[in-house]
Amino acid sequence: MKNFFIFFMFCFLMFSCQSDASTEQQEENEERSQLTPEPEPEPEERVLVWSDEFEGTSLDLNNWSFEIGDGCPNLCGWGNNELQSYTDSNHRLEDGMLVISAKKETDYTSTRILTKGKQEFTYGRIETRVKVPTGAGLWPAFWALGADIDTVSWPDCGEIDIMEYVGKNPGQIFTSVHTRSSHGNTINTQITPVPNIEDGFHVFAIDWTEDYIDFFLDDNKVYRYAAQIQTPETWPFNKPFFLLINLAIGGNFGGPVGNTVTFPKEYFIDYVRVYQ
Repeated sequence: MKNFFIFFMFCFLMFSCQSDASTEQQEENEERSQLTPEPEPEPEERVLVWSDEFEGTSLDLNNWSFEIGDGCPNLCGWGNNELQSYTDSNHRLEDGMLVISAKKETDYTSTRILTKGKQEFTYGRIETRVKVPTGAGLWPAFWALGADIDTVSWPDCGEIDIMEYVGKNPGQIFTSVHTRSSHGNTINTQITPVPNIEDGFHVFAIDWTEDYIDFFLDDNKVYRYAAQIQTPETWPFNKPFFLLINLAIGGNFGGPVGNTVTFPKEYFIDYVRVYQ
């Protein structure tokens, strides 16, 4: 009986020691977990898949096409009552930049280029560095349209306005999306104040995924568009888009040309880059 009691006490002490050790180890692990949390996974690094640095002496027609005229007969005033007629000569390449010139001779002229059918993209970071012109009635933009526009028409194709500036509202930038559910005077827009934005170059970009589009100004996020429920009416963005660069004059959004505005006016584009 005495031997049994000794054996029982030995087992009890061994179990207690193991239990205490287990508890201490658990507490130590919890404390270590609180002190050194698991690091967040690094975001997937994107690589440059396409760019135009505007080197050389002429626009690369493997990347870009010109839109010519005033939009008539199908889209007079380019759908916005704009005043300019687009040509393939209101631009030049200079010092590694594309320069688009808005002119007033007999009529207003400018240039609009697009990558339709040549360079089209689905998702990624799309970025440009530009210097906008000043003056009421000027409307420079960098934007994208769904590549199926000829089949489904606008706004069902979708539109992403990466950067719009209107000279009648100096010191601010517009970033927007247009869909069937909200287009034209879209509710899906952000107006970002940027004092003296006209004085220098700025970088505009989007980070476009299958779930959202983030808009950036000089690497600061200024807006996110994400449809609560994705339907063709709210999210036509899971498909290829092409890019556009233009300098419009007047129109519904650009407004009347100011009496003191002198021409020509120039829109400087340093580069366009796409990362995926």
